[in-house]
Amino acid sequence: MAIISCAFEPFSGLAVLRWLVDTILQQRNMTNNNKYTIIGAGLSGLVTAYQLFKAGEKDFIILEARDRIGGRIYSSNGIDLGATWLQYFHRDLNNLLKELGLQKFEQFRKGTSTLVYDERAIPHNFEINTQEPAAHRVEGGTSALIEALAAPFQDKIFLNTQVQHISDNGQQVLVGSNNGQFSAKKVVVTLPPKLAKQLQYEPPLPDALYQAMSGTHTWMGNAIKVGIEFNSSFWKTQGHSGTLIGQVGPIKELYDHTNADNTRFALMGFVNENLRKLQPSDRKEYLFNGIENVLGKEVRNYTNYQEKDWAQDLYTSTATQESNYQHPNYGNPIFQALQMNGKLLFSGTETAANYGGYMEGAVSSGLQTARRLQQKEWNR
Repeated sequence: MAIISCAFEPFSGLAVLRWLVDTILQQRNMTNNNKYTIIGAGLSGLVTAYQLFKAGEKDFIILEARDRIGGRIYSSNGIDLGATWLQYFHRDLNNLLKELGLQKFEQFRKGTSTLVYDERAIPHNFEINTQEPAAHRVEGGTSALIEALAAPFQDKIFLNTQVQHISDNGQQVLVGSNNGQFSAKKVVVTLPPKLAKQLQYEPPLPDALYQAMSGTHTWMGNAIKVGIEFNSSFWKTQGHSGTLIGQVGPIKELYDHTNADNTRFALMGFVNENLRKLQPSDRKEYLFNGIENVLGKEVRNYTNYQEKDWAQDLYTSTATQESNYQHPNYGNPIFQALQMNGKLLFSGTETAANYGGYMEGAVSSGLQTARRLQQKEWNR
């Protein structure tokens, strides 16, 4: 690093700090010529990086716009406010958990569950068939998966780095960001397609690809998730599973979210999007009224309440995000085409051919991307 010359006019403390930061960034960028640059430190991007690292490839970096890793996987105080569940048939994700030494456990569903189909009618109670395979959760929260994946290469992840443009200069791909310019032989964009479209590309991408990006729904991009913690799982004492499905009212879905070793007790679920227009305090009160109607006044004895509105997340959703209550068709084959003369590849759960939108889709997409990066015919 350069030394401040005594011949300079006196710097203020703030000016010196800015000068030092600029110098560090300039020097880092001048030497930051990598083989691979991965844009996005969500599950897909981290799986790709993990596979590269495992194969002995160390010449890569990950650029992440947020101040944390994980993307739409986000566990806060033991509550999974992002992606939560996996199924037994999610082969790639299950294999990855085993490889990383992470355990999973069944979603609790024993007892009475409730369907609210008319706010003027008595809720309908029903029993879930516990003989059928259950969804599973990750012990320690879904973020445990993110932390385990990123552990070997923390120094290769650049947080608070918002990518703005990507250009092909013939030999390399230049990635411009708020933290300066990065260059690489190959670039992988793992952002949700709607967000990826907002980047500037030079030369421009094919029109058909832009159209596909615009038309691809961002999974969970319109969801409001809530987590409510208690000193005990009082609903189990009542013989209730904690499952509440609402066709009307404030709750869309609510589930038991007690941890694997039964030491933290919580309910977690999805809020009716119509409540987004309310003030947070009014939304919370309406929500608790709805739960109280099913589980009783004990729901008011909570110890912690938190919510996450993904539609307000700058690095997940867009202004054009629309609600979608049916699972979209993901895996448009146009996303598999190499761009910029074979230097640019798109990845992520929305691009997955199978289980798009789920964690399984993100993992399978990340695995496929790592395999493609290591193919000799593409790695020239």
